[in-house]
Amino acid sequence: SPTPAPPDSRMPRRPPRPPPYTDLHPKRWRDRPDVLTDSLWLFPSRATGRGHTLSYHGNFVPQIATQLITRFTRPGDVVLDLFLGAGTTAIEARALGRKCVGVDIQPRLVRLVRERLGGESDHTRLIAGDSAAPKTHRLVRAALRELGAASAGLLILHPPYRDIIRFSDLPGDLSAESDTRRFLARFTRIARAGLRLLAPGRFLGLVIGDMYEHRQVVPLGFLCMNALLRLGPGPALKAVIVKDIQGNERGKGKSGPLWRYRALLGGFYIFKHEYVMLFQKPAAKAGRS
Repeated sequence: SPTPAPPDSRMPRRPPRPPPYTDLHPKRWRDRPDVLTDSLWLFPSRATGRGHTLSYHGNFVPQIATQLITRFTRPGDVVLDLFLGAGTTAIEARALGRKCVGVDIQPRLVRLVRERLGGESDHTRLIAGDSAAPKTHRLVRAALRELGAASAGLLILHPPYRDIIRFSDLPGDLSAESDTRRFLARFTRIARAGLRLLAPGRFLGLVIGDMYEHRQVVPLGFLCMNALLRLGPGPALKAVIVKDIQGNERGKGKSGPLWRYRALLGGFYIFKHEYVMLFQKPAAKAGRS
């Protein structure tokens, strides 16, 4: 049998350390059962409190923001949301000890979120503007500097699911775009700008669903995924998470029996899920920031 090597010739085993994008220690994973690591997220109900409200259609459940912020940022990091909506990301970032820069094309929504947060603070900057516009990108960079950051630690994108819910008639509002190609072209511009504002090696969370049109499925989630993967140098796809949206149609004022009847008649299935797609921006090369 081979002679074992002497103990002093073996390389010492280094204890695992948290990745640079999180403070969750791998050795203490049993202490955090609240942090999900499976690709199926089932939330029995929408989290309430902290200023969250059901008065605005289209906002995503706070649990998604909580999971992404907890898993992929450290306290004090800046979370960037380029589709702020009713402010879910900003509310959760503040509650979790992170900072937030939020952008929405609707000034009234930005005012609403500012009121819910009790005004801006040393931890929050809210911007009313078109997330595809260079002027808005300059405002975001200025906001990051004001918060003491050169770039964002996490990017969250929760765009409208094309024109399923029309939020406004403002030029540049993705929810007013009825053509999928134009929707994707504009989404790509926003995603590219967001990645430039994201620190190397950090994560992007895309919250997106699919839609029906002309009696067939439009795989909007995967079309947006492919748009991101084609960006060069493209981010790495780390996960495709399926999240349930039980009661979604009822929440839009549509009865379950009616949609079951339509599904049986039309040969389709009722959407009860959406995607949370995780991407990681390439790490900086040696000698680059």
